[in-house]
Amino acid sequence: MKSKQGYEPIGDERPLELGGRGDSSSSHNDDNNGDATTKSTLMMGAAAVILATLAFLIGRSTTTSTPDGEETAILPNLNNVPTRICEIYSSSHSSSKLLKSGSGGIQMIQTSFAEPSKQWSEVACVHVKNRRLLQEQDEELQQQEYGTAQINIDFDKVAFPDRPPILGFGGAFTEAAALNFNSLSQQGQDAVIELLFGKSGLGYTLGRTHINSCDFSVESYSHDDTDGDFTLDDFDTEVTHDLESGMVDMMLLAQKSVDESFPKEVDEYGMRIIASPWSPPSWMKAPTSDDVEGALHAELMTGSALPVCLRDGVGEDSKYAASWALFFDKFITAYANHGVKFYGVTVQNEPEFPAPWDACAYDVSHEGDFIANHLGPQLQKSHPDVKLLFFDHNKDHMVKWANELLAKDHPASKYIDGTAVHWYAGGMDRLLDGAQGNPNMHRMVSELDVMDVRKDHVLLGSEACHCPTTGYAGGDLSIAWARAMRNVHTILADLAAGSNGFIEWNLILDSIGGPNHLGNLCDSPVLAVPHRALDAEKDFPAQLGFEHAGHPFGEVHGDNKTREELNAEGSPAKYLDLGVVVQPMYYYVGHITRFIRPGSRAVHGLVGASAGDPEVRTFRPKGQRVAGGGINDLARNGIEVTLWPCEGSTRQEWLLNEQKQLQVFGHDWLGAPTTSCLAKKPDKDFDGLLLTTCNIDENKSGLFEVLPVEGKQSKVHIVSSNNKKSCLVVQPLRNNGGAYGPRGGPQVNVGSCDHPWAEWGFDSITGEITSSAFDALGGVCLTTGWPFLQVGAFDTSATTAANGAVIVTNEAGEHANYVIKNRGETVLAASIPPKSIQTITFN
Repeated sequence: MKSKQGYEPIGDERPLELGGRGDSSSSHNDDNNGDATTKSTLMMGAAAVILATLAFLIGRSTTTSTPDGEETAILPNLNNVPTRICEIYSSSHSSSKLLKSGSGGIQMIQTSFAEPSKQWSEVACVHVKNRRLLQEQDEELQQQEYGTAQINIDFDKVAFPDRPPILGFGGAFTEAAALNFNSLSQQGQDAVIELLFGKSGLGYTLGRTHINSCDFSVESYSHDDTDGDFTLDDFDTEVTHDLESGMVDMMLLAQKSVDESFPKEVDEYGMRIIASPWSPPSWMKAPTSDDVEGALHAELMTGSALPVCLRDGVGEDSKYAASWALFFDKFITAYANHGVKFYGVTVQNEPEFPAPWDACAYDVSHEGDFIANHLGPQLQKSHPDVKLLFFDHNKDHMVKWANELLAKDHPASKYIDGTAVHWYAGGMDRLLDGAQGNPNMHRMVSELDVMDVRKDHVLLGSEACHCPTTGYAGGDLSIAWARAMRNVHTILADLAAGSNGFIEWNLILDSIGGPNHLGNLCDSPVLAVPHRALDAEKDFPAQLGFEHAGHPFGEVHGDNKTREELNAEGSPAKYLDLGVVVQPMYYYVGHITRFIRPGSRAVHGLVGASAGDPEVRTFRPKGQRVAGGGINDLARNGIEVTLWPCEGSTRQEWLLNEQKQLQVFGHDWLGAPTTSCLAKKPDKDFDGLLLTTCNIDENKSGLFEVLPVEGKQSKVHIVSSNNKKSCLVVQPLRNNGGAYGPRGGPQVNVGSCDHPWAEWGFDSITGEITSSAFDALGGVCLTTGWPFLQVGAFDTSATTAANGAVIVTNEAGEHANYVIKNRGETVLAASIPPKSIQTITFN
C-alpha cells in the first residue's frame, strides 16, 4: 500500500510505537520469552558459530538472523589480511573483580560504514573455554605475519579515583532546537524525546540552555529590556519567550523521560541542565565600535566591547555588573518555578570572543573580578546548590585561566565549582574542531592536583558541533561519517584525560542546520524535516518561517534522496516517516552514551602494538614497507604531533624531504590533497609541536638533520638545522597519560640533544620515527594527531549498566584485528571493519 506521497513500505519498518515513548521494534531493546524462543535462540547460536567459522575460512562478510528477524553482523574482510572471528575466552580464575563471573555476559555491538543501516547490531561471537586453545592462540599471535593489535586494559585501575565520576552526556536546549522540535507531529516529538533521552535511545542526562538569546535564536531577545532597571523590577519572571518557543516544555519532557527510563539513577544523577549567557541586555553593555560615537550603551546584543562588555566594568561598585549577577538569580528562580532546576551556570559563553552574534567579552582578569565581586556572592546567597562553572571556551587557554582563577589566593576561587570547555579550534579551519587540545586537558587535570583544587571540581565539555551546515544537506555519507568518528574520538580522549561529561551543541536542528539569526549554520545528531513526514501536506515547505538563511551552501542534497536511499545510508525510514532524520553521529555517540552511564569511571586502556614479530604492525603485514590504514586525514596544518604505540599506518609515516623538512601527506574530508610539515618551535597555547605549512618562505616549519648517536647503533638525533644544539625530544603528558597511560599521546618538542629522550629510530623506507622513551612499556611512533585504532575502557559497575565496557573505534580505511587483554589475560579476540565502532560490555 502506498502512502499519499507514493512511498512503498520498507520490509516491516513501522513508525515508533509510542505507548511508553519506546520503540518495541528496536533491535537493541527486544525481550524474547517462552520455550520456543529459547530453542530458536539456541539454534541461532549454533548457526552463528558455523557461519562465523565459514566467514573466517573464506574471509567474507556474512550475517545470521535472530528469532525476531533482526540481523546479527559478522565481521567482514575488506583487505588482504585475514579477518579474525569474534572469540570470547572465559576464565573462572580471572584476577579482575569485574570478570569473575566468566564470559557469559560479554556482548559486542557494532556500527560500520560498510553496513550503515545496521546500527548497534550484535556481533556473533564464539565462546572458547579450553585453556589450551587460548594458549595456542597466544602462541599464534607471536608467529603470525599479519598484525593483531593488543588492546591492554585494566578494569581494576581507575584513572581518577579521587575525582568525580562521569556525570553523563547530552545536548543543548536552544530556541532553534525547541522550534524544530515543535515543528513535528506529536508522534515525531515523542520519537525525538525517546531517541535523545529514552532507554532505547541515547539516554542523555546532561543539557545546556542559554540565558537570553544566543546565535541559535531567531533574533536577539532579553528578559528585561528596561534601561536602568538595576533591581530588575521589569524582569519577566515567566520567561515568556522561552515558554512560547517551547524551550521550557522540551526540558520538562526530557526530565520526565530520564526519570521514567532510568529510575535508579534519578536520586543521584537524573537530568542535569546548565545555563549559559551569551549577552546581557544591550542597556547593560558598553558601546562597541559599531555604535555611534558618544553612545551611552550598545545598541544591540550582538558583538562586545573589549576587554569587558559591561558598561561600568566589574569592580565592586559596578551597578551594571551587580544587576547582571541579579539577572542570573532571577533567571534560575523563574525556571525553577516552571519545574526546571538548573544543575549549574557558566559565567559566560566564549568570553574571549567578541562574536558577531550575541556576545559579552571578558579577559581572565575581568571574569575573575565579576565572579569575586558579584556573581559568586549572589549565587551563594540565593542559589547555593547551583554550581558555578568558569571559562566555557576552547582548550587552548583553559590552563592559563585555571592558573589564575583557581589559585587559592584569588578571591573568585572559593566560588568556582567547575570548568566548562568547548571543543573548537578557534580559527577558520572547521576541520580542526575536536582535533586540538587533548594534551591541555591532561595539563588541566594535573593543575587541579598541583593547585590543590577541591576534589569535587567538575571538568565538563560544554559545547561541540560540526559546521557548516548538516550531513543531510551535504549529502555525502563519508563526510557525515567522518564527523561521527571525530565526535567519538574527542569524547573518548577527553574522558581518558579526566573529563566528567560531554554536551553537544543543539539537540535538533532543521535540514540546513538552523535557525541561526547570524547564519552560523551547524550540524546536530537529529534533524527535523517535517516536509518528509508521511502525513505532511503535499505543499508543505522544506523550510519553515523561522528559517531565513535560504540555501547559503547550495541545495539540500538529502531532500533529493528517496526514503529508501536514506534508509540504506543509515537514516531509518521509520523516523523519516515522522519527519526526523537520524544521522550517523547519533549512532556513533550512542556506542558511548548508552553504556557509559552516570557514575562510570575511566580505567586504563590503550591500543598497543601488534604482537610477535617487531616488523609486523596492525596495518602493515610483515614484508610490506608501505604504510597501511588508508588515507591520512590528519595531515593538516594545526594538528598536534604526538606519540602512540606503532600501528604501521599513514598517520605515522614521515618523509625527510629535500628541504630537510619532516613532511606528511594525506587528503581532507572533502577529498582535497593535503601536505604539512613539522613546525620548528612549539605552539604557545598547546606547548608542543604542531603541523604547519611546508612553504619555506613562511619560515614556520623546522629544518632537520638526522645524525647517528655516537656509540648507539640504529639510534639517531633529529637535530634542528636552525640550532645545532636543539633536537626533537619527547615531552611526556603532565597527567601521566590519564586512562591511556604514558604512551597515550605525549607531545614532541625541541630540546637538548643530551637528553635520552632525544634519541630516535628513523626508518626512511617505512617512514616510521620511533622512540624508546617508555621502553619498559613499549615503543611509540611519531603520529599526526592520534592513531586510526583507538579504545576507551570504563568501570561501569556502579551504574545501572554492565560491570564494564570497552569501546573500540577504527577510523582507518582498512579493517584491524585485535585482542583485548585485561591485566594480561586474553578475554576477547576480534576484528573491526573500516570506519567502524564497537562496544563490548562485560556483565
